[in-house]
Amino acid sequence: SNVGKSSLINMLCNNDKLAKTSASPGKTQLINHFEIISTAPVSEKSTREVTHKWYLVDLPGYGFAKVSITSRRRWEQMIENYLRKRENLAQVFVLIDARHSPQKIDLEFLENLKKWEVPFSLAFTKSDKENQRLVSKNVKDFLAAMRKTWMFLPRHFITSAVKKSGKDKLLDYINEMNEELAESGKE
Repeated sequence: SNVGKSSLINMLCNNDKLAKTSASPGKTQLINHFEIISTAPVSEKSTREVTHKWYLVDLPGYGFAKVSITSRRRWEQMIENYLRKRENLAQVFVLIDARHSPQKIDLEFLENLKKWEVPFSLAFTKSDKENQRLVSKNVKDFLAAMRKTWMFLPRHFITSAVKKSGKDKLLDYINEMNEELAESGKE
């Protein structure tokens, strides 16, 4: 928890006040839905744009939070139910703090996503808070830890809400998914 989830949402939406940020972990205690309306060119050479409406959903974090064990268990069950039963869930972005070496709790959560057959990508956050050599090492080590049990690695992005880095790549990827969903009729 306190991986910079709300800050990343605010960065992606160009609105610093959309998701509430806090220095203490566990601020997000509900499932928050943000309706996003985005436009993208129909093709690289086209001046026409296509509009997509989609939802960015902010779930409580699964890591450390200053809450009771009862609250934590309730959150875990709520998150699991949401991820397993949400039929129109296109992608989960799992946020990993780039300042830290691989954490067991993150790897266990990814194993659950695999078991539940939930599509996901990784967003390494707070890359501005450490020197880039350490960030690169932590990302490399995390992916190496995943390779021990995963045949294929998910897409991953290195982000900083402060410097707005990774924003364009994340939004491009989301637009690609929206295009694929629109073409398949599942939008």
